[in-house]
Amino acid sequence: MPRQKKKSPKEILTEAIVDAMLDKKAKNPVIMDFTKLNSFVCDAFILCHGNSKTQVEAISDGVIFDVKTKTGLNPWHKEGLENAEWILIDYSDIVVHIFQDSKRTFYNLEQLWGDAEISEVTTKE
Repeated sequence: MPRQKKKSPKEILTEAIVDAMLDKKAKNPVIMDFTKLNSFVCDAFILCHGNSKTQVEAISDGVIFDVKTKTGLNPWHKEGLENAEWILIDYSDIVVHIFQDSKRTFYNLEQLWGDAEISEVTTKE
């Protein structure tokens, strides 16, 4: 039986974030990988959106709780919790962006940071 490769801390963090998003029925989660770009401020963005303020708040709460439970990490910084149109959760190497649908369309980070390697996340059914 082949040995499984041990996951890196960044892979564990990414998995915890994505799983929390999917558990709260986040829409269109994507991972934007910046590791091949020179001098970028972080390694990755993980983006998704929700259909309402309530769902965006639930996704944010789920990410923070699941990451703490699975990795022991607390966010380095959080923004946007008061109006929940665009919540940013900064884990230093990975920055999470949770939008309401209209704000995600308006800011269009996938286009803005088009040099990143973008991976769509398959949703749980």
